[in-house]
Amino acid sequence: MNTLLWVLVGVLVYSLVAKALQIRGYLPDSVRLQGPIATIHTRRGRALLTRLARPKRFWRAYSNVGVGVALVIMAGMFVLLLFQAVTILRNPPAPSAVNQPQNFLVVPGVNDFLPLAVAPEIVFGLLVGLVVHEGGHGLLCRVEDIDIDSMGLVLLAIIPLGAFVEPDEESQRTADRGGRTRMFAAGVTNNFVLTAVAFALLFGPVIGAVGVAPGVAVDGAYEGSPAATAGVANGDRITAVGDTAVGSESDLDAALLAAENRTVEVEVDGDRTVRVERSLVIVGSVAGNPANLSVESGEDPIRVTAVNGTPVDTRGEFRDATADREVARIETTAGDAVVPVGAYVTRAAPDGPLANASAPTNASMIVTEIDGKRVTSSGDLARVLDEYEAGDRVPVRAHVDGEFETYDVRLGENPRDGRGFLGVDIFPGTSGLLVTDFGVRDYPAGTYLELLGGDGGSGSATPFPGLTDSPLSLVYVALILPLASFVLGIPNFPGFTPAVTNFYVVEGPLAPLGDGVFILANVLFWAAWVNLQLGLFNCIPGYPLDGGRILRMGTEAVVSRLPVGDPERFVRTVTTGIGLTMLASLLLMIFGPQLLS
Repeated sequence: MNTLLWVLVGVLVYSLVAKALQIRGYLPDSVRLQGPIATIHTRRGRALLTRLARPKRFWRAYSNVGVGVALVIMAGMFVLLLFQAVTILRNPPAPSAVNQPQNFLVVPGVNDFLPLAVAPEIVFGLLVGLVVHEGGHGLLCRVEDIDIDSMGLVLLAIIPLGAFVEPDEESQRTADRGGRTRMFAAGVTNNFVLTAVAFALLFGPVIGAVGVAPGVAVDGAYEGSPAATAGVANGDRITAVGDTAVGSESDLDAALLAAENRTVEVEVDGDRTVRVERSLVIVGSVAGNPANLSVESGEDPIRVTAVNGTPVDTRGEFRDATADREVARIETTAGDAVVPVGAYVTRAAPDGPLANASAPTNASMIVTEIDGKRVTSSGDLARVLDEYEAGDRVPVRAHVDGEFETYDVRLGENPRDGRGFLGVDIFPGTSGLLVTDFGVRDYPAGTYLELLGGDGGSGSATPFPGLTDSPLSLVYVALILPLASFVLGIPNFPGFTPAVTNFYVVEGPLAPLGDGVFILANVLFWAAWVNLQLGLFNCIPGYPLDGGRILRMGTEAVVSRLPVGDPERFVRTVTTGIGLTMLASLLLMIFGPQLLS
């Protein structure tokens, strides 16, 4: 039974128990039930709203700005949802983790991208968003002299789903159209303002107080690899290999290559030492690799035993054995294969430097030499290219479709570091095989910090240069970080969870807060994320959302100036048509990939 089904069963049981309690009179009159939905009503707080509403000119000016913003976003949401619906109908996407129905719910543990580890921060952000949203409606009710019958919370079972302000219907009808429009727009305006404040604090003093801890952050070790056998695991930091300090993945790679002994001592977290007995293993592969070997996720790695009959246990020994052999016989526990040894090109950009040198863009290619320098792996390729500048001309030798070819390439500029660039995507490892004598996956701690506007450290080079050059792009990045594996190609980032705080240090004026800075960062991150989602969702022009109510007010204002025989019916036709279109579009977004693909 999957998680969603368990949740539905729990909601059903809750509904039956709650209804039984209501029938027996155990629930107070302030609690009202409609299936699994409960509303808690109160009349408290109206006097406070009346006092806060006294500077009426200020609040009306504030809400007028909000109305303008809401109208622009409403139009954008209408176009976006309609475009998405048409796209899904014409070309239904294959079901994936992103478009699973449960992942449209902001429920930690049910949504695959919202882990339970940050559930308190997400729930807090949701509660704050609901309070400021409905508080905005209530405040503008008093500004526009609209009476309030009650206020309260909406719960789905025990989960806060919303809040509400219940205006007096007669008082609302007597208010002018402009006042009602400002009242409807006040909620989303508050959500957007809270989002802006939370992001400003996050991108400013909070992220500015977080730095990258020394060493290589470990996201995990490949199953069956030497590192996994030695006990190196997720959350560890490798700070040294022997007497050599390491601060980046390239430092770790170089230190392991330079280590001559099969057994190496690795310093973890700067305070403990682990002995790793190295052996050469294949922990990953690309389809179509020349060795015709396949390693799937979760499978035990394939052991590499020898090259051309020479036993090998480390990558250094492997590189030495293939230094003067572009083609070698690789002996493994899964069989032997004769393969060209080099860096495996998965894609050459059609307008990139290598393609401009007449290299094919859709053929199997393994780069074995650049300007006379031997290339045996993706790491060698990167190190050789770092010796050249953009514009340098170099001969590139590669194995293409069974033959060796040499291309005269004018190098481009690497957008990450400005060095030489071939314009290709490379599979890590050798000849389409991820070969390692250690076996850890690094965690891009510095990259995340840079994407949030912080300093990723000297060893970090973000793979997305220019992506965070403006405040709006920082907001965009923060919104997609929980989906980073699908959008940016790096692991999803749900915040500074306990599993990753070991990779960071707190410094500067906020250092006395210690780990409290990570809690504050999570609260701000999710408060901003949730409030922006609430604001955007409520701007959808469909009843009963705020966007639908604003649409009705705007349509009434336009129709009142037109020679229409039955204006009320005309308004109802327009708003209902747009609302049903939005509802159909939302249903297609949520269920279309599963039903139509």
